[in-house]
Amino acid sequence: MSTAALLCLVIAVSDGDTLTVRCAARRPERVRIVAIDAPELRQAFGRQARENLKRLCFRQRAELHTLGRDAYGRHLARVRCAGQDVATAQVAAGLAWLSTRQPAQYRDLAALQARAQAARIGLWSQARPMAPWDYRRRYPAKR
Repeated sequence: MSTAALLCLVIAVSDGDTLTVRCAARRPERVRIVAIDAPELRQAFGRQARENLKRLCFRQRAELHTLGRDAYGRHLARVRCAGQDVATAQVAAGLAWLSTRQPAQYRDLAALQARAQAARIGLWSQARPMAPWDYRRRYPAKR
């Protein structure tokens, strides 16, 4: 995949921040949505995050702007389904954290996360939500 915009069909949704797509005649590729981290499936709100991403993208055309690969070989991409930025949708619904080393680049997501926290939406309705990176560190086998 290149850095140019690609139109692909979403053929699977693994969790709240990972999709499998088929682009043209290529084989299926896993895509990690850049700048967010959704709860793991066994975490509180993990299944809700996956279901929301399915509602947004499953069996739909997705526009991908790839930015590289992660440590697991997945493409990192900004993703739009039905014209909607899915990172924005997940964060606004309280179903993902902003997770980036370049927060200034994603001020809009930071503002949406702050709103979701203040309104106690989604995972922010919990007294002490555990970030997925802390969950993975604490429970490495329970993904």
